[in-house]
Amino acid sequence: MLVCPVCGCDMAVLELHGIEIDYCFSCGGIWLDAGELEYLMGDSEKSDEILKSFQDVSSTNKEKKRPCPICGKAMKKVSVPTSETEIIIDKCPKEHGIWFDKDELYRIINELGEAKNMKVAEFLKDMFQGGSEKK
Repeated sequence: MLVCPVCGCDMAVLELHGIEIDYCFSCGGIWLDAGELEYLMGDSEKSDEILKSFQDVSSTNKEKKRPCPICGKAMKKVSVPTSETEIIIDKCPKEHGIWFDKDELYRIINELGEAKNMKVAEFLKDMFQGGSEKK
């Protein structure tokens, strides 16, 4: 069982279409192991587009660095540009996975991934109330 890099609580393992998602019921964060984002999105072209949009902003971002739940190394701060604002997520420097604070995964998929066609977006919206219409 992994420990949340934000609040230190044990994360629950939830399964979506054969993928194990580590979810923190305390803070609403989601950990995706390497390759799981691409698999959940289902469209390799779209997931490649999203991954290529990631920009390392570790040197300029002032947010506290979080430990990777797998290796414990400080994760990189990565910017995902969207039409409204940029979203800062955390990515393991050893490529173990990506951490999304509450709503961030839904917002990224909704903005960049044509969420209406993706089961993962509906799952996030239904299970975690991830997408609010104000965003």
